[in-house]
Amino acid sequence: MRPAQVARQRRQTLHFLAQVRDFSPVFLATDVDMGAVLAHREAAREDGLRYSVVSYVLHAGARVLAAHPDANSALRGSWRPKVVRYPVVNAKLALDRTVDGRRAVLSAVLPDLATAKLAEIQRQVDHYRDGDPDTMPEFAGVRKLQRLPVPLGRLAFRRFVGPLHRRGDVFGTFAVTSLGHRAVDSFHSVGGTTVTLGVGRIAPRPVVRDGEVVVARVMRLNLSFDHRVVDGGEAADVLTEVKDALEGFEDTP
Repeated sequence: MRPAQVARQRRQTLHFLAQVRDFSPVFLATDVDMGAVLAHREAAREDGLRYSVVSYVLHAGARVLAAHPDANSALRGSWRPKVVRYPVVNAKLALDRTVDGRRAVLSAVLPDLATAKLAEIQRQVDHYRDGDPDTMPEFAGVRKLQRLPVPLGRLAFRRFVGPLHRRGDVFGTFAVTSLGHRAVDSFHSVGGTTVTLGVGRIAPRPVVRDGEVVVARVMRLNLSFDHRVVDGGEAADVLTEVKDALEGFEDTP
């Protein structure tokens, strides 16, 4: 059997993985009682509105990252490492899309989410979820990258995302990725940002409330962080605060 070249629709993934080799990821996880989110989601559906679980995570995560500027940062270099703190919170969202007939991962950056309302976040998510990646102008750069030979594409990718001042616009300042639409309880991902949130499915599970075992709708929330930029205590604060924001969800500025 003769080996085949990697499909060009996946070349941006290869370039990205080569770029993040310097990361030093550490992984945390917690369970989130999604009762408040699901109640809000059901009430919104009765009003004709539809919100995805990912939009709630983006909403909560952006507000928490805004309160943790050290985690809303990026680092470059090993001999003389430099860190930049970003003044805005931009979310990178991983998307499972079909590009020119081939399934591939694409990424969209949702800008300035620190004070965005849930409806605005959902509007942006819908835009990327429902648009055609073969024609959307937001993915024009990816389409050009896919047409380049792999060595040239890797060089172009590295030069484009390398500068720290540009990385927050290209990669986002934190990332969210979800496999919760399938039978996946837990997974970790390195999204090219200091903090990446991985979203699993919501499932009924036994929990203890007031000394009694009850069934609740629970989601496993995972956090990967780059240990070069922040330490475990800061990352644990971020994960806990995202959990608290989801369990007590309020759509406030």
